Amino acid sequence: MVDKELVERVQRGDKKAFDVLVLKYQHRLIKLISGYIRDQSEVYDVAQESFIKAYRALPKFRGDSAFYTWLYRIAINTAKNYLVSQGRKPRMMDIDDEVLGGLPSSPELRDIATPERLLQRDEVEEAVFSAIEALPEDLRVAVTLRELEGLSYEEIAEAMECPIGTVRSRIFRARESINDRLDGLLRN
Repeated sequence: MVDKELVERVQRGDKKAFDVLVLKYQHRLIKLISGYIRDQSEVYDVAQESFIKAYRALPKFRGDSAFYTWLYRIAINTAKNYLVSQGRKPRMMDIDDEVLGGLPSSPELRDIATPERLLQRDEVEEAVFSAIEALPEDLRVAVTLRELEGLSYEEIAEAMECPIGTVRSRIFRARESINDRLDGLLRN
């Protein structure tokens, strides 16, 4: 069933339709929130709070953006507000093989059969974390949404409330900055 149809059913009072949306997006939302909050029980609490906020706000949802983009904004704001209320700052999202796979690298970094290779991979991963954390927030958010969340340029533009051209520029500048910082490490 399409999100738009489910949303319309929820807006007409069908609570089971919202359950379908929760089941459809709970894992993506938990993964997203895990990029900001370490403690898994806190992640689940923030995810639940995000869905509650979405449910309460759904009557006002006009469908100007995709449902997930709208839900994404709610979840990010809920996670950030939670961290502020706890006096903490967001941590950087975990970097997985998918992100490392997009970086220029030598074949040795992909072969993790030896402890030396594992150490190299950890060093690269730490360098990627550091490079992403060093980015200005607008670049960091744009590249994270694209590379870690897999959102399209259009979805990122909606989530960041800016033109697609700005999104493309931010992602390009972020990638360029990350590559510049990693260039020396990857050559070694």
